Amino acid sequence: MIDDNARVGVVVPMFNAERTIRATLTSICQQDHQALDIIVVDDGSTDQSASIVASCAKRDRRIRLMRQSNAGVAQARNSGAASTDAEFLAFVDADDLWAPSKIALQLRALQEGGSSAGLAYCWFAQIDEDGRVFSLYRPDADGRVLQRMCRMNFVGNGSSMLMRRSAFEQAGKFDPSLRARNAQGCEDLLMCLRIAESYEFRVVPQHLVGYRMTNVNMSSDVMQMLRSCEIVLAEYREKYPQFGSDLDAHLVDMIHWLAIRALVGGRLFAAGDLLKRYFVLEPRTAISRLPNMIDMYCRARLVPRWMKVGVKRMRNKNAEFRRLYEETIW
Repeated sequence: MIDDNARVGVVVPMFNAERTIRATLTSICQQDHQALDIIVVDDGSTDQSASIVASCAKRDRRIRLMRQSNAGVAQARNSGAASTDAEFLAFVDADDLWAPSKIALQLRALQEGGSSAGLAYCWFAQIDEDGRVFSLYRPDADGRVLQRMCRMNFVGNGSSMLMRRSAFEQAGKFDPSLRARNAQGCEDLLMCLRIAESYEFRVVPQHLVGYRMTNVNMSSDVMQMLRSCEIVLAEYREKYPQFGSDLDAHLVDMIHWLAIRALVGGRLFAAGDLLKRYFVLEPRTAISRLPNMIDMYCRARLVPRWMKVGVKRMRNKNAEFRRLYEETIW
Protein backbone atom coordinates (compact mmCIF):
# COMPACT_ATOMS: atom_id res chain seq x y z
CA MET A 1 0.00 0.00 0.00
CA ILE A 2 1.29 3.46 -0.92
CA ASP A 3 1.08 5.94 1.97
CA ASP A 4 1.59 9.47 0.70
CA ASN A 5 1.42 10.78 4.28
CA ALA A 6 4.18 8.59 5.70
CA ARG A 7 6.35 10.53 8.12
CA VAL A 8 9.99 11.04 7.18
CA GLY A 9 12.66 12.09 9.64
CA VAL A 10 15.19 14.38 7.96
CA VAL A 11 18.49 14.64 9.85
CA VAL A 12 20.91 17.47 9.05
CA PRO A 13 24.31 17.22 10.78
CA MET A 14 25.80 20.70 10.96
CA PHE A 15 29.20 22.13 11.84
CA ASN A 16 30.01 25.77 11.06
CA ALA A 17 27.68 25.90 8.07
CA GLU A 18 26.52 29.50 8.28
CA ARG A 19 27.16 30.08 4.56
CA THR A 20 24.93 27.25 3.32
CA ILE A 21 22.52 26.02 6.00
CA ARG A 22 19.71 28.43 5.11
CA ALA A 23 19.68 27.28 1.47
CA THR A 24 19.80 23.64 2.56
CA LEU A 25 16.85 24.06 4.93
CA THR A 26 14.89 25.97 2.29
CA SER A 27 15.32 23.06 -0.14
CA ILE A 28 14.11 20.64 2.55
CA CYS A 29 11.09 22.74 3.54
CA GLN A 30 10.04 23.05 -0.12
CA GLN A 31 9.65 19.29 -0.53
CA ASP A 32 6.44 18.14 -2.21
CA HIS A 33 6.13 15.56 0.56
CA GLN A 34 5.16 17.66 3.57
CA ALA A 35 5.11 15.09 6.40
CA LEU A 36 8.65 15.81 7.54
CA ASP A 37 10.28 15.93 10.95
CA ILE A 38 13.39 18.06 10.31
CA ILE A 39 16.15 17.73 12.91
CA VAL A 40 19.26 19.86 12.62
CA VAL A 41 22.02 18.54 14.88
CA ASP A 42 24.55 21.25 15.66
CA ASP A 43 27.82 19.40 16.19
CA GLY A 44 29.58 22.07 18.22
CA SER A 45 29.48 24.95 15.74
CA THR A 46 31.31 28.15 16.69
CA ASP A 47 29.80 30.41 14.00
CA GLN A 48 26.26 31.72 13.48
CA SER A 49 24.85 28.43 12.16
CA ALA A 50 22.62 27.77 15.17
CA SER A 51 21.05 31.23 15.12
CA ILE A 52 20.27 30.87 11.41
CA VAL A 53 18.56 27.53 12.07
CA ALA A 54 16.60 29.09 14.94
CA SER A 55 15.33 31.83 12.63
CA CYS A 56 14.30 29.21 10.05
CA ALA A 57 12.49 27.22 12.75
CA LYS A 58 10.37 30.24 13.59
CA ARG A 59 9.01 30.19 10.04
CA ASP A 60 8.60 26.41 9.76
CA ARG A 61 7.64 24.49 12.88
CA ARG A 62 8.79 21.21 11.38
CA ILE A 63 12.40 22.29 12.04
CA ARG A 64 14.01 21.39 15.37
CA LEU A 65 17.52 22.28 16.55
CA MET A 66 19.55 19.88 18.67
CA ARG A 67 22.99 20.76 20.03
CA GLN A 68 25.87 18.54 21.05
CA SER A 69 29.57 18.88 21.76
CA ASN A 70 31.61 18.14 18.66
CA ALA A 71 31.42 14.36 18.18
CA GLY A 72 31.47 13.93 14.41
CA VAL A 73 28.99 13.32 11.64
CA ALA A 74 28.13 9.72 12.58
CA GLN A 75 27.14 10.60 16.13
CA ALA A 76 25.24 13.68 14.96
CA ARG A 77 23.21 11.60 12.51
CA ASN A 78 22.54 8.89 15.09
CA SER A 79 21.40 11.47 17.66
CA GLY A 80 19.03 13.05 15.16
CA ALA A 81 17.60 9.68 14.12
CA ALA A 82 17.05 8.74 17.77
CA SER A 83 15.04 11.91 18.35
CA THR A 84 12.31 11.02 15.83
CA ASP A 85 9.95 8.06 15.60
CA ALA A 86 9.52 8.41 11.83
CA GLU A 87 9.36 5.13 9.90
CA PHE A 88 11.64 6.51 7.16
CA LEU A 89 14.92 8.40 7.59
CA ALA A 90 16.75 10.75 5.24
CA PHE A 91 20.06 12.49 5.80
CA VAL A 92 21.35 15.64 4.15
CA ASP A 93 24.61 17.46 4.70
CA ALA A 94 24.36 21.11 5.70
CA ASP A 95 25.76 22.36 2.38
CA ASP A 96 23.78 20.20 -0.06
CA LEU A 97 20.49 20.88 -1.83
CA TRP A 98 17.39 18.81 -2.63
CA ALA A 99 15.03 19.13 -5.58
CA PRO A 100 11.37 19.52 -4.44
CA SER A 101 10.31 16.02 -5.55
CA LYS A 102 13.21 14.20 -3.90
CA ILE A 103 11.52 12.67 -0.87
CA ALA A 104 8.18 12.02 -2.59
CA LEU A 105 9.73 10.05 -5.46
CA GLN A 106 12.09 8.07 -3.21
CA LEU A 107 9.34 7.28 -0.73
CA ARG A 108 7.16 5.94 -3.51
CA ALA A 109 10.04 3.83 -4.83
CA LEU A 110 10.60 2.29 -1.39
CA GLN A 111 6.93 1.63 -0.79
CA GLU A 112 6.46 0.06 -4.21
CA GLY A 113 9.48 -2.15 -3.51
CA GLY A 114 7.87 -3.57 -0.40
CA SER A 115 9.58 -4.55 2.83
CA SER A 116 12.56 -6.07 0.98
CA ALA A 117 13.54 -2.59 -0.32
CA GLY A 118 15.53 -0.90 2.43
CA LEU A 119 17.15 2.09 0.75
CA ALA A 120 16.31 4.43 -2.13
CA TYR A 121 18.85 6.75 -3.71
CA CYS A 122 18.90 9.06 -6.72
CA TRP A 123 21.09 10.64 -9.35
CA PHE A 124 22.99 13.74 -8.23
CA ALA A 125 24.56 16.89 -9.62
CA GLN A 126 27.87 18.17 -8.36
CA ILE A 127 27.72 21.88 -7.60
CA ASP A 128 30.36 24.45 -6.74
CA GLU A 129 30.38 26.83 -3.77
CA ASP A 130 27.97 29.15 -5.64
CA GLY A 131 25.50 26.35 -6.31
CA ARG A 132 26.30 26.02 -10.01
CA VAL A 133 26.24 22.58 -11.60
CA PHE A 134 29.50 21.36 -13.10
CA SER A 135 28.99 17.59 -13.34
CA LEU A 136 26.10 15.11 -13.48
CA TYR A 137 26.07 11.52 -12.21
CA ARG A 138 23.62 8.82 -13.31
CA PRO A 139 24.13 5.57 -11.35
CA ASP A 140 21.71 2.74 -12.15
CA ALA A 141 22.26 -0.11 -9.65
CA ASP A 142 18.98 -1.56 -8.40
CA GLY A 143 17.85 -4.61 -6.44
CA ARG A 144 20.46 -6.77 -4.71
CA VAL A 145 23.55 -4.63 -5.00
CA LEU A 146 26.11 -5.84 -2.45
CA GLN A 147 28.72 -6.86 -5.02
CA ARG A 148 28.21 -3.66 -7.02
CA MET A 149 28.55 -1.63 -3.83
CA CYS A 150 31.80 -3.48 -3.11
CA ARG A 151 32.96 -2.44 -6.58
CA MET A 152 32.02 1.26 -6.23
CA ASN A 153 30.02 3.63 -4.07
CA PHE A 154 27.43 4.40 -6.72
CA VAL A 155 25.14 6.09 -4.17
CA GLY A 156 27.83 8.73 -4.01
CA ASN A 157 26.89 10.82 -0.99
CA GLY A 158 24.87 10.78 2.22
CA SER A 159 22.36 13.36 1.02
CA SER A 160 21.03 10.95 -1.60
CA MET A 161 19.76 8.26 0.78
CA LEU A 162 16.24 7.59 2.06
CA MET A 163 15.99 4.43 4.15
CA ARG A 164 13.59 2.45 6.24
CA ARG A 165 14.23 2.83 9.94
CA SER A 166 14.28 -0.97 10.16
CA ALA A 167 17.19 -1.07 7.69
CA PHE A 168 19.01 1.69 9.56
CA GLU A 169 18.65 -0.12 12.87
CA GLN A 170 19.65 -3.50 11.45
CA ALA A 171 22.77 -1.93 9.96
CA GLY A 172 23.82 -0.80 13.43
CA LYS A 173 23.37 2.93 12.70
CA PHE A 174 26.26 5.11 11.52
CA ASP A 175 29.63 4.00 12.85
CA PRO A 176 31.30 6.64 15.09
CA SER A 177 34.44 4.50 15.46
CA LEU A 178 35.80 5.79 12.14
CA ARG A 179 36.21 9.25 13.63
CA ALA A 180 37.83 7.75 16.71
CA ARG A 181 40.41 6.19 14.37
CA ASN A 182 41.05 9.51 12.62
CA ALA A 183 39.31 8.09 9.57
CA GLN A 184 36.06 10.00 9.29
CA GLY A 185 34.52 10.23 5.84
CA CYS A 186 33.20 6.87 4.61
CA GLU A 187 30.37 6.44 7.09
CA ASP A 188 27.92 6.62 4.17
CA LEU A 189 29.70 3.87 2.25
CA LEU A 190 29.72 1.63 5.33
CA MET A 191 26.01 2.22 5.93
CA CYS A 192 25.19 1.36 2.31
CA LEU A 193 27.27 -1.82 2.43
CA ARG A 194 25.60 -2.96 5.64
CA ILE A 195 22.11 -2.30 4.31
CA ALA A 196 22.96 -4.01 1.00
CA GLU A 197 23.77 -7.19 2.92
CA SER A 198 20.10 -7.60 3.90
CA TYR A 199 17.96 -5.35 1.70
CA GLU A 200 17.37 -4.35 -1.90
CA PHE A 201 18.08 -0.85 -3.22
CA ARG A 202 15.89 1.32 -5.42
CA VAL A 203 17.15 4.13 -7.66
CA VAL A 204 15.19 7.21 -8.75
CA PRO A 205 16.73 8.29 -12.09
CA GLN A 206 16.57 12.04 -11.61
CA HIS A 207 19.17 14.52 -10.34
CA LEU A 208 17.41 15.19 -7.05
CA VAL A 209 20.50 16.15 -5.02
CA GLY A 210 22.89 19.04 -5.50
CA TYR A 211 26.11 17.75 -3.94
CA ARG A 212 28.38 20.66 -3.09
CA MET A 213 32.17 20.51 -3.41
CA THR A 214 34.06 23.09 -1.34
CA ASN A 215 37.42 23.38 0.40
CA VAL A 216 35.88 23.14 3.88
CA ASN A 217 33.49 20.19 3.83
CA MET A 218 34.60 16.85 5.23
CA SER A 219 35.32 15.22 1.88
CA SER A 220 37.99 17.87 1.22
CA ASP A 221 40.32 16.09 3.69
CA VAL A 222 41.40 13.59 1.07
CA MET A 223 43.98 11.66 3.08
CA GLN A 224 41.51 11.13 5.91
CA MET A 225 38.94 9.98 3.36
CA LEU A 226 41.45 7.51 1.95
CA ARG A 227 42.16 6.05 5.41
CA SER A 228 38.43 5.77 5.99
CA CYS A 229 37.88 3.98 2.69
CA GLU A 230 40.74 1.57 3.32
CA ILE A 231 39.30 0.61 6.73
CA VAL A 232 35.80 0.04 5.37
CA LEU A 233 36.93 -1.97 2.35
CA ALA A 234 39.26 -4.07 4.50
CA GLU A 235 36.29 -5.05 6.67
CA TYR A 236 34.36 -6.24 3.62
CA ARG A 237 37.38 -7.97 2.10
CA GLU A 238 37.50 -10.10 5.25
CA LYS A 239 33.73 -10.74 5.21
CA TYR A 240 33.42 -11.36 1.46
CA PRO A 241 36.75 -12.60 0.06
CA GLN A 242 34.95 -13.61 -3.15
CA PHE A 243 34.54 -9.88 -3.90
CA GLY A 244 38.26 -9.16 -3.45
CA SER A 245 38.85 -7.97 -7.01
CA ASP A 246 35.84 -5.65 -6.81
CA LEU A 247 37.11 -4.15 -3.56
CA ASP A 248 40.61 -3.67 -5.03
CA ALA A 249 39.13 -1.83 -8.01
CA HIS A 250 36.97 0.25 -5.67
CA LEU A 251 40.06 1.46 -3.82
CA VAL A 252 41.82 2.39 -7.08
CA ASP A 253 38.78 4.39 -8.19
CA MET A 254 38.66 6.12 -4.81
CA ILE A 255 42.31 7.16 -5.16
CA HIS A 256 41.50 8.56 -8.62
CA TRP A 257 38.50 10.49 -7.27
CA LEU A 258 40.41 11.83 -4.26
CA ALA A 259 43.26 12.99 -6.51
CA ILE A 260 40.72 15.04 -8.49
CA ARG A 261 39.21 16.27 -5.23
CA ALA A 262 42.64 17.38 -3.98
CA LEU A 263 43.36 19.19 -7.24
CA VAL A 264 40.00 20.95 -7.17
CA GLY A 265 40.63 21.99 -3.58
CA GLY A 266 44.14 23.27 -4.27
CA ARG A 267 45.79 20.60 -2.09
CA LEU A 268 48.64 20.00 -4.50
CA PHE A 269 50.93 17.98 -2.23
CA ALA A 270 48.12 15.56 -1.37
CA ALA A 271 47.15 15.41 -5.04
CA GLY A 272 50.73 14.56 -5.95
CA ASP A 273 50.91 11.76 -3.38
CA LEU A 274 47.63 10.30 -4.59
CA LEU A 275 48.61 10.51 -8.25
CA LYS A 276 51.90 8.72 -7.55
CA ARG A 277 50.00 5.94 -5.84
CA TYR A 278 47.47 5.81 -8.67
CA PHE A 279 50.18 5.53 -11.36
CA VAL A 280 51.91 2.75 -9.43
CA LEU A 281 48.71 0.72 -9.02
CA GLU A 282 47.15 1.28 -12.47
CA PRO A 283 49.52 3.12 -14.85
CA ARG A 284 47.51 2.56 -18.05
CA THR A 285 44.22 3.53 -16.44
CA ALA A 286 45.80 6.58 -14.83
CA ILE A 287 47.14 7.80 -18.19
CA SER A 288 43.83 7.19 -19.95
CA ARG A 289 41.94 9.15 -17.30
CA LEU A 290 44.18 12.22 -17.30
CA PRO A 291 41.99 14.14 -19.79
CA ASN A 292 38.95 13.49 -17.59
CA MET A 293 40.82 14.76 -14.53
CA ILE A 294 41.88 17.93 -16.32
CA ASP A 295 38.34 18.51 -17.57
CA MET A 296 36.91 18.05 -14.06
CA TYR A 297 39.45 20.46 -12.63
CA CYS A 298 38.62 23.10 -15.22
CA ARG A 299 34.88 22.82 -14.61
CA ALA A 300 35.12 22.93 -10.82
CA ARG A 301 35.16 25.97 -8.64
CA LEU A 302 38.86 26.85 -8.48
CA VAL A 303 38.77 28.19 -12.03
CA PRO A 304 37.25 31.71 -11.85
CA ARG A 305 33.75 31.99 -13.25
CA TRP A 306 34.75 34.68 -15.75
CA MET A 307 37.36 32.31 -17.19
CA LYS A 308 34.90 29.41 -17.43
CA VAL A 309 32.37 31.66 -19.16
CA GLY A 310 35.05 32.92 -21.55
CA VAL A 311 36.18 29.44 -22.51
CA LYS A 312 32.62 28.28 -23.00
CA ARG A 313 31.78 31.25 -25.20
CA MET A 314 34.89 30.73 -27.30
CA ARG A 315 33.54 27.28 -28.05
CA ASN A 316 30.03 28.59 -28.68
CA LYS A 317 29.39 32.32 -28.71
CA ASN A 318 25.74 31.77 -27.80
CA ALA A 319 26.46 29.43 -24.88
CA GLU A 320 25.14 30.23 -21.45
CA PHE A 321 27.01 29.41 -18.27
CA ARG A 322 25.55 26.50 -16.30
CA ARG A 323 22.51 27.50 -14.29
CA LEU A 324 22.19 27.33 -10.55
CA TYR A 325 21.01 23.95 -9.25
CA GLU A 326 18.05 25.65 -7.55
CA GLU A 327 16.93 27.22 -10.82
CA THR A 328 16.84 23.94 -12.70
CA ILE A 329 13.78 21.73 -13.02
CA TRP A 330 15.00 18.21 -12.44
